[in-house]
Amino acid sequence: MAAAEVSALGGLGAPDADGGGSSGSEDEARPEAAAAAAAAAQKREERLRRFRELHMKRNEARKLNHQEVVEEDKRLKLPANWEAKKARLEWQLQVEEKKKECAARGEDYERVKLLEISAEEAERWERKKKKKNPDLGFSDYAAAQLRQYQRLTRQIKPDLEQYEQMKEQYGEALYPTSNSLIHGSHVPSKEGIDRMVADLEKQIEKREKYSRRRPYNDDADIDYINERNAKFNKKAERFYGKYTAEIKQNLERGTAV
Repeated sequence: MAAAEVSALGGLGAPDADGGGSSGSEDEARPEAAAAAAAAAQKREERLRRFRELHMKRNEARKLNHQEVVEEDKRLKLPANWEAKKARLEWQLQVEEKKKECAARGEDYERVKLLEISAEEAERWERKKKKKNPDLGFSDYAAAQLRQYQRLTRQIKPDLEQYEQMKEQYGEALYPTSNSLIHGSHVPSKEGIDRMVADLEKQIEKREKYSRRRPYNDDADIDYINERNAKFNKKAERFYGKYTAEIKQNLERGTAV
């Protein structure tokens, strides 16, 4: 009986020894699993970070691409000579700045400008001046209107300080495009209205005193009986001369049928 109890107790003790060994192996495996989970989490976090960076770069590229498309569309809608006009305005601003600097130093701007011009440039400018088309009188209404427009634009003296203020106030809206709505958005100043009225009165006064000098040809045929008839004949010749030239020649030669 005692031997059986000893053997039973020995049998019960054997599982306890085996159970202690399995718990030790589980304790050793837990740090490895935690390290593997931490490495996987770190790798996943790294991938998410790279994904977010790529997503931000894609959004930034999309935004820049949209801005470039909008700017290109604006450039296409601008007039063909817009770049030249803009360059000329910038040049005029630079000239005004140089004039102010010369005035502050007490120097003559024209003299300073001529000192910076070479002899070759001066000769080239003189040749250009000689090639300019002089006013040959009235040719048609379109040419007269163009000359009047050019004369008025040469007389304009822009207020650069007001221009800079408007540029700061309106920004890109100061340069209208085909989609801009500018009706009623600009109110002219009282000085500008007075200047326009004075210019119109000056034009009216000059127009009343103007009388175009017409050339008189002494060798021309006298086919009129008075001044009024001469004007009528000239008008008829201007409109129907090419159709009646042969008939007129036959009448003068006496060979008309």
